[in-house]
Amino acid sequence: MDSIGLLWLVLIFVGFVQPILQQRILLARRVAAIKRLESRRGSRVITLIHRQEGMSFFGFRFARYIDIDDSEAVLRAIELTDPSVPIDLVIHTPGGLVLASEQIARALVQHQGKVTVIVPHYAMSGGTMIALAADEILMSPSAVLGPVDPQLGGYPAASILAAVERKDINELDDQTLIFADMAAKARAQVKEFLVDILTGNGMDRVRAEELAVMLSDGRWTHDYPITVDKVRELGLPVATDLPEEVREIMDLYPQPKQQRPSVEYIPLPYGPPPVNGDRPPAGPGR
Repeated sequence: MDSIGLLWLVLIFVGFVQPILQQRILLARRVAAIKRLESRRGSRVITLIHRQEGMSFFGFRFARYIDIDDSEAVLRAIELTDPSVPIDLVIHTPGGLVLASEQIARALVQHQGKVTVIVPHYAMSGGTMIALAADEILMSPSAVLGPVDPQLGGYPAASILAAVERKDINELDDQTLIFADMAAKARAQVKEFLVDILTGNGMDRVRAEELAVMLSDGRWTHDYPITVDKVRELGLPVATDLPEEVREIMDLYPQPKQQRPSVEYIPLPYGPPPVNGDRPPAGPGR
């Protein structure tokens, strides 16, 4: 074999092995970051992180969401945790299947140790449902939760019912009526589940029912951002002292590489601006 052929073999081998090595290194760094957070908080740390742009096929992006595989894995992690050990669940998700979200939420409520759901950026829909099962929600100051009104066929259940109520029943076909019946059942089921979760965490039943209705009746659009201040107004236990280790963990779930980044900044903490004509502190590279 000539030198050019050998060079091509080496390049092909490196191209095949390098991504595998990079993935193994990334997984090792995630485990190390999780262990640091566990050591700091004396807890079992579980991550449920969905980068929506993290998967693609022939250039088409696939959204990731909470599914049965997720619920199986989270439930197994909870089962492997002694009842007295606190659990910290880091969530970054647009939501997902109601069944999977409910399974995770019920398992968290049943855990005897303190349960904290940590939201570094967002936990929408099913992610919020899981957060409601926590003894404490730990959010970054700019993080958000979202409504948990059920969606059927890509449409909000509340909007389906509202559209049907405006029509004469004789103008509607059987399929639409069946769809509306499913929407009514879905909304009632989600409300009942939320009440169970909230009262299971010690909330007064009257207040739990009020909150369950507010979050599930479709008064907001499904992507309505429930900020930290709004979470406090709702009477939920929330704090904003997010450990730095959580941000380190999030950095280890990178978005896929693009030709150029959409956001750029110098990744260093900046202090307050200088006052009274003082010289600014030396910046990067000075």
